[in-house]
Amino acid sequence: MKFFPTRLLSIVMSAAGTIITFLKKFKQQKIYTFFLMFTVGLGLTLAVFACSPTTSNSGTTQTTQTTNNTVVRIGYQKASTILYALKANANLEKVFAASGALVTWSEFPAGPPMLEALNAGSIDFGYTGESPPIFAQAGGIPLVYVAYDPWSPKAEAILVPKDSPIKNVAELKGKRVAFAKGSNANYLLVKALEKAGLKYSDIQPKTLAPADARGAFESKNVEAWAIWDPYLAAAEAATNARTLTDGTGLAPNRGYYLAAKSFADKKPDALKTILDEVKKTSDWAKSNSSDVAKLLSPALGIDAPVLEIAEKRREYDVLPLTDEVISKQQEVADTFYKIKLIPKEIKVKEIVWQTKK
Repeated sequence: MKFFPTRLLSIVMSAAGTIITFLKKFKQQKIYTFFLMFTVGLGLTLAVFACSPTTSNSGTTQTTQTTNNTVVRIGYQKASTILYALKANANLEKVFAASGALVTWSEFPAGPPMLEALNAGSIDFGYTGESPPIFAQAGGIPLVYVAYDPWSPKAEAILVPKDSPIKNVAELKGKRVAFAKGSNANYLLVKALEKAGLKYSDIQPKTLAPADARGAFESKNVEAWAIWDPYLAAAEAATNARTLTDGTGLAPNRGYYLAAKSFADKKPDALKTILDEVKKTSDWAKSNSSDVAKLLSPALGIDAPVLEIAEKRREYDVLPLTDEVISKQQEVADTFYKIKLIPKEIKVKEIVWQTKK
């Protein structure tokens, strides 16, 4: 029982006793009866309040907070299958509830704004494609890579309308191409142009979020669109769009789990707990593509059969960064610096989380 409500209850009951004695003396029976009932009710209310735990509501996720002041703040996208599924199954909340920690979730439309939120101190952990952390590091955002997800090069592509006269990437010269700036599709586009003998400056870049890019693509305000699953699968199904190229041989299309450096430094055990639960959800998703599709369908507004196609094009896992993975990510950074998409050279290995052994 909490001290303040207990003390308050004692004071109320003491005062009530004095008033009741006074009322009895003057034989105000009706008033006396009412006041007695009111006092008993108030006392019971305070007693219940005193014995009740304090709850905290994040606006998205509500958990019980006891003696631990830790708050774990997760950023996610609806299209980020594993974190979305982890939020849906609430397993992270269950694990942290044992220590009284609070878990909150914040939704973002894409990776770049999520990492801006990490920079602002609004979230501690998130997941993006390969390009957003490059831009974030170049911009001085204090983050660390904590794990990677294999994804798949076939889970992203450059599309053109089914009746487009454009037959290959080289024919994109002078054309309007939509993509999300700083996204994994941004890197795919750069590498595809390079392979076709074109410069980034040879096209008209149209940086748009997936929903806006889909509208521009369908209304033919752009000639091509670089996009990732599940939006890729949805566009293919709805418009019969043609693929000029996917990421095969061009971009590894890996995903990265990222954390605020301060969170990784100060709460490594909490970070390890998050990664353990992410791993469990990832293992489930590997062999349950149909169930994953059904889970995501209402949130994304995409039919489950279409989402299942996207799910089967990618891999899942939660793995520590190897020298080979770091080297490939460095290639992404060097490419963006070469074409002046980032203002300075960076070293990816400098922000890879080193766990204490």
